[in-house]
Amino acid sequence: MENTTPENKNVQDDPKASYVNLKFKKPKPLYIAIGVAVLLIIIALIFAKGLFVAATVNGSPISRLSVIKELEKQGGKQALEAIIDKKLIETELNKQKIDVSKEEVDAEIEKIKTQVTSQGGTLEMALAQQGLTEEKLREQITIQKKLEKLLAEKVAVSEAEIDAYIKDSKATLPKDVKMEDFRKQISDQLKQQKFQSEAQQWVSDLTANAKIKYYVNY
Repeated sequence: MENTTPENKNVQDDPKASYVNLKFKKPKPLYIAIGVAVLLIIIALIFAKGLFVAATVNGSPISRLSVIKELEKQGGKQALEAIIDKKLIETELNKQKIDVSKEEVDAEIEKIKTQVTSQGGTLEMALAQQGLTEEKLREQITIQKKLEKLLAEKVAVSEAEIDAYIKDSKATLPKDVKMEDFRKQISDQLKQQKFQSEAQQWVSDLTANAKIKYYVNY
């Protein structure tokens, strides 16, 4: 007669043992990964609504994508052209290996601070009004300083040009201002005018010679 004692009985013959074994079977790694991913998405939606939803109106959401699309309709072309110009300028200036030190940028920022303070404001207030940060301001100053160095010869102002300006504009020396300082002010003004013109032409030439492919039409 076959021995059927509990010690020798095959587990597969016991329905209860088989059921317990199936019930507590370890989940596969793939299912665990999917579960974790779903959980992370839910957490992101709860704690980072601003990433996807810009606002809600009576409970109805307005997506950030819809805001971006509207902004693109209003000024997408201008924004894209500005980004293209910035990339072209930075790439060319890097090729030219023109360096601007931190001290040069700091000095320019101090000038701006002094000017803003004399008008009763602060640099922070001025930046906020322009929608800028100090980091962006430093970036703009760096690019301008590099351009000034690149175009230095073309924007130089001679003494003859200063004399011609004084004669043509009939400018007179203000009270309590030295002639040397007066001529320096005129020189700076003429230099800035030249810089604006030369920089604009330089960027136009860069754009004309660049290979630009547009994948979005505004």
